[in-house]
Amino acid sequence: MKHLTILVPNGENNLSSIVGAYKIFTRANAYRKELGKKQVFEIELAGISNEVDFYGGLFTARPHKHISAIGKTDLVIIPSLNHNYHQAIKTNSELIDWLGKQYRNGACVASICTGAYLLAAAGLLDGKSCSTHWSAADQLKQLYPKISLQTDQLITDEQGIYTNGGAYSFLNLILYLVEKYYDRDTAIFCAKVFQIEMDRHSQSAFIIFKGQRTHTDELVKKAQAYIESMPEEKISMEDLASFAIGRRNFDRRFIKATGNTPLAYAQRVKIEAAKKAFETSRKGVNEVMYEVGYADLKAFREVFRKITGLSPLEYRTRYNKDLAMG
Repeated sequence: MKHLTILVPNGENNLSSIVGAYKIFTRANAYRKELGKKQVFEIELAGISNEVDFYGGLFTARPHKHISAIGKTDLVIIPSLNHNYHQAIKTNSELIDWLGKQYRNGACVASICTGAYLLAAAGLLDGKSCSTHWSAADQLKQLYPKISLQTDQLITDEQGIYTNGGAYSFLNLILYLVEKYYDRDTAIFCAKVFQIEMDRHSQSAFIIFKGQRTHTDELVKKAQAYIESMPEEKISMEDLASFAIGRRNFDRRFIKATGNTPLAYAQRVKIEAAKKAFETSRKGVNEVMYEVGYADLKAFREVFRKITGLSPLEYRTRYNKDLAMG
């Protein structure tokens, strides 16, 4: 039997991702037993404290073991952290060291949402693909620039490291791992019992683009404000380049600061404005397209789908309450 460790880090973390992982894997084991097969995992919660409080002491988790009592494990799950990432890393240094040792000893490691910060702090994401909650992505990239951040991806799987997007999308990661370690039949069973949609691969439709502002380049911030002030206009990249000494220099500084080219940034601003229009009005696709500065429906559809993973019509139907109600 393999060993699964679900970590309970110190700090105000996300209890649901700990409980959810524990419940689904426990149910997968029970299903295997009902079929007359062997359980796949021995499941244990482990941490560096005897008790960890959640939500101001409203709930308390008591890990089965201290991590020092687990010499070898096969799979480690890191839950979502609070949003004070520097503090979370500081108060879990012992756990971070243990993670690195377990991975080097052959364990696979899966991080849920912002649990990716502990993976990154252990140096396990350098040069690898990684996803996390879209709202935490900019800061993660700034702190750990060697990571290949794939924020649009719901799940990444590379060299025994698994990461996922944000919030309750962790349920899809757990199903993914159940299918990997058990089989497809067990994953489908768990999906039906817990009523989780199978085979979701993208979190693009959930991303709210607020602009990357964690950098310190004031010239680029000025250009960003200019782009964001007029989503309905077709902005000339040459006009934007007037913020700097030439187009090439401007593009280089913009990419370094935001991770996007100026054109891609302008596209994201326009598509975010279009999403808001679809969510809050009964305007048609063509009307919204013109309002955000597009004149070519095919081009608008292509950019919209590239950024959100959905067509404009699919997005409008899914997120407009009036339309959804008929």
